[in-house]
Amino acid sequence: MTLYAIVRIRGTADVPPDVEHTLRLLRLVRPFHAAIYPKSPSIDGMLEVVKDWVTWGEVEKEALKLLVSKRGRLVGNKPITDEDVKKVFGLGSVGELVDALYEGKVVWHHYEDYVKPVFRLRPPRRGFRRSTKKPYGAGGELGYRGREINRLLLRLI
Repeated sequence: MTLYAIVRIRGTADVPPDVEHTLRLLRLVRPFHAAIYPKSPSIDGMLEVVKDWVTWGEVEKEALKLLVSKRGRLVGNKPITDEDVKKVFGLGSVGELVDALYEGKVVWHHYEDYVKPVFRLRPPRRGFRRSTKKPYGAGGELGYRGREINRLLLRLI
């Protein structure tokens, strides 16, 4: 199963109401918030609406493990440990949780009573390489970037 990592790049000023609503549905209410969702036609449609405010791509296991272990939070803003993974998800460790997420056995946002559905990230180390107002294919940072999202996530974690 393919997992998308979606990161909001642009801020909240001058956002049209339909885009703002879609960003709220994706739980991306602030810049540098990230969410992970399994690929589906509904998520693809939502990403088409917000393509000028976010960037996304297929996340790899190593980047997902770093994201969950370093930036994943429980409700109450406590970091996720292996004991918490056993209690909440019934799995042995963070590595097993990442495997279950990647295989589609666990969907992250279905556990929002226990874990925060978003990952709060920092601005990228050494800044953005390109314009934050142009699509990725046209020399910018926005929109679909495929596997290159993993390099960006490593700079944001």
